[in-house]
Amino acid sequence: MNEMDDRTYVEKFTPADLLQLRGELLQPGVDSFQAAAIVSNFLSGRGYGIAPDEARSVATLIDGPSCTTAFMQAELERVARAA
Repeated sequence: MNEMDDRTYVEKFTPADLLQLRGELLQPGVDSFQAAAIVSNFLSGRGYGIAPDEARSVATLIDGPSCTTAFMQAELERVARAA
């Protein structure tokens, strides 16, 4: 399976799941490595993998309070790999 194939089966995450993820990312004192672990755990708990550098990158993009759930969904779909 090539890189494109292993990303084609990402399902939509529920808005509640995305809001819970954002809430965890916005906790006071969460640094970039902890945020990457939160994103990684979120995806792995749903059967997907993610490279550590991608987890840090996407965590930075989606941890802002003005980030929409649609943007979060798109970014998670972009980086998630079928496990």
